[in-house]
Amino acid sequence: MTAHEIDYTIYGEEMQFVEIQLDPQEGVVAEAGSFMMMDDGVKMETIFGDGSQNDDSFMGKIFGAGKRILTGESLFMTMFYNAMHGVKKVSFASPYPGKITPIDLTEFGGKFICQKNAFLCAAKGVSVGVEFSKRMGRGLFGGEGFIMQKLEGDGMAFVHSGGTMAKKVLQPGEVLKVDTGCIVGFTKEIDYDIEFVGGIKNTVFGGEGLFFARLQGPGTVYIQSLPFSRLADRILASAPKSGGKDRGEGSILGGLGNILDGDNRF
Repeated sequence: MTAHEIDYTIYGEEMQFVEIQLDPQEGVVAEAGSFMMMDDGVKMETIFGDGSQNDDSFMGKIFGAGKRILTGESLFMTMFYNAMHGVKKVSFASPYPGKITPIDLTEFGGKFICQKNAFLCAAKGVSVGVEFSKRMGRGLFGGEGFIMQKLEGDGMAFVHSGGTMAKKVLQPGEVLKVDTGCIVGFTKEIDYDIEFVGGIKNTVFGGEGLFFARLQGPGTVYIQSLPFSRLADRILASAPKSGGKDRGEGSILGGLGNILDGDNRF
């Protein structure tokens, strides 16, 4: 194996965190901002690029950093490694309510494709790269653009999904249609494309967007019930307006509007 072998435990329900157990000299790489806590003796090091061990040359590191720019991530990742004797632990937390899913890349042929903000952390040696869409329609209307992340190697990786996560194993030729924002990731065998919803009423009044993601087996697909974009939209829609106060707040019309809206707070 080129990736470090790590043990882990996932804690919590709605706001989960994963605790990684590191033997001496073992390491794990993570996205900036996901760190939660670590034992004394665990060292933290900022890495230029994706943290993989595939190419340690200067140009290799530049290329790895460039791939991360394309996915909208930072140029740097953070590595945590056990520099002491005995087992040490380091933990990483979910960025918002949802589930942390362990991905054993050896079970998926060494490659897993996921949305750009799903990756949380992985064993040192796992490559975090980019997956370009070769189809124009998928790139323009697929919700994730032309670029997704790909995790490659033979180690453990961890991805985060919003809300509840559903795992679907598709048989050869079996098709699953999904809201484009609800995709967490899928195995390399999955044929991923987009499909027009169709119908003038569905298009104009459906409220579900103009396109589905069309996933065809064989392979495994992970789906999230609460994409962060959907959560953010609801928060913004409920945010106070006009400098922190609802328009009409304190007036009869404002109170009537709250009742009709289902908001009975006075």
